[in-house]
Amino acid sequence: MESVAFIGLGNMGAPMARNLAEAGHKLIGFDVAAPAREAFTAAGGRVAESAAEAVSGANVVITMLPAGDHVRAVMTGDDGILARAAPDALLIDCSTIDVEAAREVAAAAAESGRAMCDAPVSGGVSGASAGTLTFMVGGLDEAFARAEPILKRMGRNIVHAGAAGAGQAAKICNNMILGISMIAVSEAFNLADALGLERQKLFDIASTASGQCWALTTYCPVPGPVPTSPANRDYAPGFTGAMMLKDLRLAAAAAAHTGTHTPLGGAARAVYDDFCQSGEAAKDFSGIVAHLRRVTEKL
Repeated sequence: MESVAFIGLGNMGAPMARNLAEAGHKLIGFDVAAPAREAFTAAGGRVAESAAEAVSGANVVITMLPAGDHVRAVMTGDDGILARAAPDALLIDCSTIDVEAAREVAAAAAESGRAMCDAPVSGGVSGASAGTLTFMVGGLDEAFARAEPILKRMGRNIVHAGAAGAGQAAKICNNMILGISMIAVSEAFNLADALGLERQKLFDIASTASGQCWALTTYCPVPGPVPTSPANRDYAPGFTGAMMLKDLRLAAAAAAHTGTHTPLGGAARAVYDDFCQSGEAAKDFSGIVAHLRRVTEKL
């Protein structure tokens, strides 16, 4: 079994790291936030005093961090991963960051002689806990071949999307689709309410017709039709509104950088920005249905 250092023990990173440890990997974690370190230790995990200590001697280093600047700093800083990791260590970044940052860090890793993959995830906290995440992986074939068996300990679907940065590109595009479709499904349910159409009837029809999509059939934003969706738990988050807004901003930045016209992506970003500004950032992103209803009531 590989010796793994896991940097970033937040809501997603901690359960991912636990799954690796339970699979038999010798794992040590680190997080800059003391509460995250304490919670991981309380759950039986082993925690280092610093990222530098964590990566020393590890065959694999996995990062799960909030943004590109954090990944750059922990990878390329004076006492960062590239300065401390073993010469043959495999580096896997599971953060969701901008494509340019991912390619920049991958280039630095390659210059140091180390293999690296960008491997952002889909599946939320529940998927991280259950080990059923989808990994969208960018990197050379050889790096992917080394990373795949490790990622399989944390996920169900492991897809090699292409060269460095391709994993981030796939994640950004996927979540732009998700953000747009969740708004569309929410608007449809709100309109159905206004027209007197029962929610279950709309679900039964749309889920087997051309309106079928994941946001409807798996993550339905209204209580009832899909008992496992956050709508039945007062929108307790699996994937927060703040996280959706972050990804839509990354998509908007990528669209601007490439000159791609994405009007619905831009509109979705504006809607989720309003949702988060209204104090709902910590709610599940499917709570956008209630937010849109409240906006209607104010008109």
